[in-house]
Amino acid sequence: MIVMKFGGTSVGNAERYREVARLLGTYLDQQPIAVVSAMAGTTDWLLNTARALADGGRNPGGTSHNAEKCVADFHTRNFDVIAATIHNPEIRKQVETVVEGQLQLLLRLLTGVELLGELSPRSLDAVAAFGEKISVQLLAGALQDLGFKAQPISAEELILTDRTFQAARPQMEVTTNRCRSRLVPMVEDGIIPVVTGFIGATDDGITTTLGRDGTDFSASIIGASLDADEIWIWKEVDGVMTADPRLVPNARSLRRISYAEAGELTHFGAKVIHPLTVMPAIEKGIPIFIKNTFNPSFPGTRIDHGHEATDGVVKAVTSARNLALITILGGGVLSVPGIAARTFAKMAALNVNVFMISHASSGHDLCLVVEKKVIPQVIPALRKEFERELELKEIDAIEADPQIVTIAVVGAGMRGAPGVAGRLFSALGRKSINIMVIAQGSSELNISLIVSADDEQEALMTIHEEFLSLTGLGKTLSRSMKQASALS
Repeated sequence: MIVMKFGGTSVGNAERYREVARLLGTYLDQQPIAVVSAMAGTTDWLLNTARALADGGRNPGGTSHNAEKCVADFHTRNFDVIAATIHNPEIRKQVETVVEGQLQLLLRLLTGVELLGELSPRSLDAVAAFGEKISVQLLAGALQDLGFKAQPISAEELILTDRTFQAARPQMEVTTNRCRSRLVPMVEDGIIPVVTGFIGATDDGITTTLGRDGTDFSASIIGASLDADEIWIWKEVDGVMTADPRLVPNARSLRRISYAEAGELTHFGAKVIHPLTVMPAIEKGIPIFIKNTFNPSFPGTRIDHGHEATDGVVKAVTSARNLALITILGGGVLSVPGIAARTFAKMAALNVNVFMISHASSGHDLCLVVEKKVIPQVIPALRKEFERELELKEIDAIEADPQIVTIAVVGAGMRGAPGVAGRLFSALGRKSINIMVIAQGSSELNISLIVSADDEQEALMTIHEEFLSLTGLGKTLSRSMKQASALS
């Protein structure tokens, strides 16, 4: 049994729906379960439309629309895709009937948003879910049109979550029982289940979402629930890359990485999979494959528990934008007890995620990396928290720098390998790239650093050239051979 996830680009139009249906059909003997995203651009359109209606119906261009006009436009777009995707009139009519009903529900929901002028997280989740609900109807219809048995299923019936709207977490025991009782009989009967990604529901049936790009997470949850043999994440790239190819043109695909390395890469900006995707798979030891729907014969990248030090000392380098560096400066950071504890308690109270922490060895500054958008909230709160220390000059300043990026150099092969940090800093120094902050965890899987946003691309290209190009890999191999010779 293989759980196969297809992202929005993979089902971006009628041709892509039919191509994905053909692809699924070729794996029928391996009992595939499809988990599908909304058609490319749909979720953004739904959320932006809801926000505009809550704000009086004005879109960013200033044009006024009402809920009825918005849904009418959405209706036309979706029915055009249905007509181009499903050729059999009977199957097409069945899909149109279901989608028509869903669009009526969407109209009622958006009309309520428009009238009240309010948009809660719960309402946002309800609106966002319609992209996936329509998408499963399209893909199941395309499969049936090609002669395969398929059935669309909303994950609201399968994935039980908590009530954390926009970032819900699954309740695995109930979810596992539901997935097994609902999906296994279908698969055994030769039916391809087509399940909505991204969404779930609370125990009283209220729709939730797992966070943006959560369809990857959905596939892993379902795969773990079913003890699937493999989980395949179909994207528009040839697996996990050594760097973002838009910034590093000679980036290449990795054949294999560990769960831990994948987790580090996604946490620090790599967009290949949702950050929580690996968690359910780790528990069951299910390998995850990242494959390309536009190049299906390419083997892609395998993520598993396997030997972590393959493919060199450093596996990949990635960067994360839209972040800011908060620095708490002053001698009191060292001498006054509890500064760090109070800082993190305040971050927790504000529900702010801290992506990276660094504390100078002198003890005179504490650095935190947070999302740039929370700065107007965080800086006043910290200054209020440390008002007394600022007055007494125990803390000199609390500052924010929004013009930064984090760079993460990831690879299990760095564990115990001497000289990696030295090579990293020397390479950046030769390019006159200033490193503002450095952090490394005890796992030695990752060296993280902060540079100016202006230096992002040059820093990535420099690190990639040093460690991941053919020249860089040659340097690493030569060093390893010399170390082995010295030990012998």
